[in-house]
Amino acid sequence: MDNFFVFLIMSLFLIVLPGPDIAVVTKNTITEGKVGGLKTAAGTCVALLIHTSAAILGLSALIMKSAILFSILKYVGAVYLIYLGVKSLWSLRKNADSAILEADTNSRYDNKSCFKQGFLTDILNPKIAVLFLTLLPQFVHPGSGTLIPFLIMGITYTLLTALWFLIYVTLINHISAFMKKPKTQYIIEGITGTILIGFGIKLALEKVRN
Repeated sequence: MDNFFVFLIMSLFLIVLPGPDIAVVTKNTITEGKVGGLKTAAGTCVALLIHTSAAILGLSALIMKSAILFSILKYVGAVYLIYLGVKSLWSLRKNADSAILEADTNSRYDNKSCFKQGFLTDILNPKIAVLFLTLLPQFVHPGSGTLIPFLIMGITYTLLTALWFLIYVTLINHISAFMKKPKTQYIIEGITGTILIGFGIKLALEKVRN
């Protein structure tokens, strides 16, 4: 494995860049609290481990080279992101009392669904598969085996992601008093919903790169 330190720096930059996973974690931390945010992050990390396994087994290469597989995955992922965005915007139609009542009634279900949202947001994003396929080989010495280096880098990337989300969720939770004010939450729900729809449309327009 070559330039592991460079890999760490590059991974950190990629992880902190705003993306659909950040939007979903932010939304769930605000609406469901720290536990909801951490469960969303856990779902994302599990999806990253699966992407690592796919890269090792060559499935990522298959997805990247197959226009049909890439298109299926990206459109399913795009529809899911748009669904989450529309769902977030739709919640703005509810008045404060009904929103609080629904949160109290469905808190268990919503909290459990946080993991699923984080998992599906990443596992259905073919750009993550492409990222792993293009990033990891850059740090493997030509002619050497890829199994162990890919596994180490994939796990490292996932651990860095988990650490970043732990810090991020904790920060959001600390300012939750301000973030959970009805007016603030209304604005954030609107922004998050719009961002998710935007990411969904962007993903749907993504072209296959051979």
